[in-house]
Amino acid sequence: MVVSLAGRDILCLQDFTREEIETILETAKMMKIWNKIGKPHRVLEGKTLAMIFQKPSTRTRISFEVGMYQLGGYALYLNAQDLQLRRGETIADTARVLSRYVDGIMARVYAHKDVEDLAKYASVPVINGLSDFSHPCQALADYMTIWEKKGRIQGIKVVYVGDGNNVAHSLMIAGTKLGADVVVATPEGYEPNEKVIKWAEKNAAESGGSFELLHDPVNAVKDADVIYTDVWASMGQEAEAEMRRKIFKPFQVNKELVKHAKPDYIFMHCLPAHRGEEVTDDVIDSPNSVVWDQAENRLHAQKAALALVMGGIKI
Repeated sequence: MVVSLAGRDILCLQDFTREEIETILETAKMMKIWNKIGKPHRVLEGKTLAMIFQKPSTRTRISFEVGMYQLGGYALYLNAQDLQLRRGETIADTARVLSRYVDGIMARVYAHKDVEDLAKYASVPVINGLSDFSHPCQALADYMTIWEKKGRIQGIKVVYVGDGNNVAHSLMIAGTKLGADVVVATPEGYEPNEKVIKWAEKNAAESGGSFELLHDPVNAVKDADVIYTDVWASMGQEAEAEMRRKIFKPFQVNKELVKHAKPDYIFMHCLPAHRGEEVTDDVIDSPNSVVWDQAENRLHAQKAALALVMGGIKI
């Protein structure tokens, strides 16, 4: 079946079917091959992406900017100082104006409502580059990496250890839609959003995967194919950093914890990593670590998403 995502917003992967997510991943794998062999794929020739950044970024900015260039388009970087939002112009008015100039909008924001409002009032596709609730582009790159390294996603045990944050949300949603066995281990009081837990359980029932929420990291990583972690204090939570270090210390991914996983487990992290906190050097720098492949795949997954929603390509 031919799947078209033309004109769609990508705010949260719960809005997409399994087939649609697989279409993005298949397109990403194809574009990665084309990139490696030097085959031009300028499917967004002459098109422009506005990139709004409320939060600083390394991987998001570079991967979207390079991706648009490789697709033949142009990426326009807009930080908070570049826009009238700081002077009181509404998101709705900003979305309406940008839609007259550009072919797509990517936004990296603090509040998820901001990307929802952009999508509500924009007449061009809006892609969530990160919000406090969801990080769909990261999850697409994550499952592309798992597919590459493990040969499949269905039945793979993916264990997330740490804070039940936006990265955990998207990993849960995408994994359970794709048939993975997703386990999340957090300290008590730091669990994922209850709505996302219910989504994950429903998705798993439909896909043949599973979802489990635990508070014991050792039990969680038993026989894991994938161990994934993220920083303990995200941007905007700096005031809680010291308290979180104490609470999350038992959830550090270190050489003792990973002994409980399968010998051929892979370690993943969305980066940047706070080495010595959520992960130790002997894990992130080990042969089991795929964090650099994972980071590279942000480029390919986002190119696929851009091409599908802005260019209307079909596979």
